[in-house]
Amino acid sequence: MANLLVEIGNTALKAAWAEGTTLGKTFRYQGEKMFGFIDSLIEKEKPSVMVISSTIDIDESEERNLRSKCGSLVILDNNHTDTAAGHGLPRYLPSDRVASLIAANHLFEGSGVMVFDFGTTLTIDIIDRDGRYEGGNISPGCRTRFKAINRYSRRLPLAHIPTNVRDTGDSLLSSIESGVIGGIMFEIQGYLSLFPEKIAVFTGGDALYFAKKMKNSIFVVCNLVLMGLALIADDYV
Repeated sequence: MANLLVEIGNTALKAAWAEGTTLGKTFRYQGEKMFGFIDSLIEKEKPSVMVISSTIDIDESEERNLRSKCGSLVILDNNHTDTAAGHGLPRYLPSDRVASLIAANHLFEGSGVMVFDFGTTLTIDIIDRDGRYEGGNISPGCRTRFKAINRYSRRLPLAHIPTNVRDTGDSLLSSIESGVIGGIMFEIQGYLSLFPEKIAVFTGGDALYFAKKMKNSIFVVCNLVLMGLALIADDYV
């Protein structure tokens, strides 16, 4: 039987079936009935192992329901932190970052890695060549910065990620665009300069956008979290 991988994020759910560590078709759902969507994925096929990474805590009744519909259930959330500890990672790390680091360590075994996740927040996590966690930072993500500027000012409009961005703005809107995008680029370059020996890996919703602006050699792995969940499922088997 195949394994089912589920990533419940801040704004959407992503899921994929996997045979071992090979990912199959990826599904995306954005709505309030996330567990109903998971049920729809397993109506016709019972997963051997189902691994769920969730930013929301999964209550006991839902856990029982999910456990009854698969061979084995592995949950990563604030109340289920054994997987993080088992891989030598801090229990305080959110589950998506745990999965990303497990995948990064597998893909670049023997090398130090710095993972940039471009989502609601911009997170940077660092592991050494032996896979040991060296720490990480969190700042607002790109779209979060645009929303914050609009929300906490009286006159500034809501900007969005531009196709082309100027080094300096020549209007109110382009000033916001260049300020936010330029600020994130300086932030990235700062980390790359601070840790030049690390392999840089971009993931998350805006990873490709920023990867195209880079002059440095970096890797983009869009489904890094799902890949980590596949490795967890495969180890569990």
